[in-house]
Amino acid sequence: MKTLIITFLILIFSVLARAQNSVEVSISGFESDKGKAIFGLYSSEENWLEKTFKTLKTEIKDGKAYAVFTDLPDGEFAISAFHDEDNDGELDMHLGFYPAEDYATSNNAPAKFGPPKWKDAKFTLKNGDIEVQSINIF
Repeated sequence: MKTLIITFLILIFSVLARAQNSVEVSISGFESDKGKAIFGLYSSEENWLEKTFKTLKTEIKDGKAYAVFTDLPDGEFAISAFHDEDNDGELDMHLGFYPAEDYATSNNAPAKFGPPKWKDAKFTLKNGDIEVQSINIF
């Protein structure tokens, strides 16, 4: 009976101690500190640039912004961020298709003839990974 209790306690503690994944993001190149930086973390290609898994808004200081996403499950993720200079919570667009506010994506994924592609921006988290992304504003 004692062995069973000890085994059960070890199992409980190992589940509780299991490390969660996290992502640390730093963006540089903002032209001003006005407004906020809005970071979107996406968890699938189907939701890429449409529906975030998690969203964070942070201050911009000296042309830089930082965000940390914690308690993330294993899987594929990508980040898109933008400079919400007018604090309206949306990425403003020119002519409905070209960003009027600065933006950035994980892996500095390029935007060629349209938005950045999931395959260029994605990264994988597993087993307590800490992903560090240093990206630049476009």
